[in-house]
Amino acid sequence: MPAVTLEKKSKKGAVAAFIGVLVILAGVIVLENTLDPNRNLIVFTALKKGAVYALVAVSMNLLNGFTGLFSLGQAGFMLLGGYTYAILTIPSAEREGVYYMYDGSAINFSITESLQNLFGGGGVGGAVGLVLGVLIAIIIAGLVAALIAWLIGLPVLKLKSDYLAIATLGFAEIIRAVFQWPNLGRVTNGANALNRFPTLSDFNITNADGQVVLRLSTFVVFAIAGLCIFLIVLLINSSYGRALKAIREDEVAAEAMGINLAKHKRMSFIISSFFTGVAGALFAMYVNQVQAKTFNSAMTYELLLIVVLGGMGSVSGSVIAAFLYVASSEWWLRFLDSEIILENGFKVPFLRNGFRLVVFSVIIMIVVLFFR
Repeated sequence: MPAVTLEKKSKKGAVAAFIGVLVILAGVIVLENTLDPNRNLIVFTALKKGAVYALVAVSMNLLNGFTGLFSLGQAGFMLLGGYTYAILTIPSAEREGVYYMYDGSAINFSITESLQNLFGGGGVGGAVGLVLGVLIAIIIAGLVAALIAWLIGLPVLKLKSDYLAIATLGFAEIIRAVFQWPNLGRVTNGANALNRFPTLSDFNITNADGQVVLRLSTFVVFAIAGLCIFLIVLLINSSYGRALKAIREDEVAAEAMGINLAKHKRMSFIISSFFTGVAGALFAMYVNQVQAKTFNSAMTYELLLIVVLGGMGSVSGSVIAAFLYVASSEWWLRFLDSEIILENGFKVPFLRNGFRLVVFSVIIMIVVLFFR
């Protein structure tokens, strides 16, 4: 009887979570088509970046929080995903302009362009081709990150604790340097940015005059990130997830119970990297360009901070912490960077460019110490 009751509660929780996600997605559509995107740009910027960071934080938590592997290579896998997506979706006619310093691109193929032509070019067919092309490119971006994770995981996952963190952080720095190598310029565009590929704004529906009638840019990133997080939750609640938790608690006991440590660690590392690569593609669509210098170690530390704030081994905590972190750093505290002069001529002290980061750092320290 208790098992049946527990199963019913689990099903009710899953249904409630699913309904909650649908309500959030509907609310995002309403919000996006109600508020003026020009006057409320910072709101949608925080929402989009928060959704991307939430996906990366949850995938990082799968590795660090649920499996007990301390990895700091997320920025490198995001870079792989972002570059893969951009390289595969830049239209052929735009490649010469993007790769102008290298006399054109070595890859003259665009998945989205090919599918749009297959489905009839413009109109509904072109829209279907765009959506399918973008989704396929995002999946390939995740697969490329997963493949590289499998390759480096063979030697790296033999390390533990801080040594694993140093090795994965070194991988992220190496891959960033490699992608800026001029000899790979016809593929990666060297240290220059890749752009002119389909972005989130391309999912807005327009009429014959080119006017936007339905905005879906924020909805798209929420939907894809939400689906990926849902899949991660399914994995965590499966028998594989329980095996990962057992490895986190005690590797010796887990191995004694018949769990293949190497196999499950590798699986966790690859799956986490896949979803991080997907997040990298979404990040490229969010910022409208991809440049290697963006994916530095500071980005990894931001993501690690979000995981710590939300709680190791907590999916909901990672999601909430991601949105709070982005909103605080990008939106709520931005007024601290501008001077404020009162009516009597008194100038509020300390308010100047960069003071926002000082206050934000202090808040983060307080939260980590007392309200994690």
